[in-house]
Amino acid sequence: MARKFTKSKEQLRPDPKFGSKLASKFINCLMYDGKKSVAQAVFYNALEMIERRIPNENPIEVFSRAVENVKPVVEVRSKRVGGATYQVPMQVNKVRQQTLSIRWILLAAREKKGRPMAVKLADELVAAYNREGVAISKRENVHRMADANKAFSHFAW
Repeated sequence: MARKFTKSKEQLRPDPKFGSKLASKFINCLMYDGKKSVAQAVFYNALEMIERRIPNENPIEVFSRAVENVKPVVEVRSKRVGGATYQVPMQVNKVRQQTLSIRWILLAAREKKGRPMAVKLADELVAAYNREGVAISKRENVHRMADANKAFSHFAW
């Protein structure tokens, strides 16, 4: 029987400018309505702004470090045990870490209003690189929630 879904990891091509699969994945998540060239333009403009703000750093390194900084280690998941629902802290696997990191950075950038997306994205990436900003606070909240529910960790199976 044929698989219903293809693995996006197998089909993902590196981005044309930097040859980074992470950048390509980020561009795909940034994209709306299949407009990849628009998403690429926004992403590359954001990296140019990062290059101007942090001149002695490679912008793709700043980007990848920002994504690394936002990755959560643990998260809480709902587990139903004997009629009660518990928030159980669980380890996050590598693929989900990357997905959550990208999602949180994009959501933080989209929340800011009144400026072009490239500027908002550059701001958020620089903030995440410096371990501050909305995406980092989201990660800290997830870690705090997991720490608060540490008593239920024996339900993680």
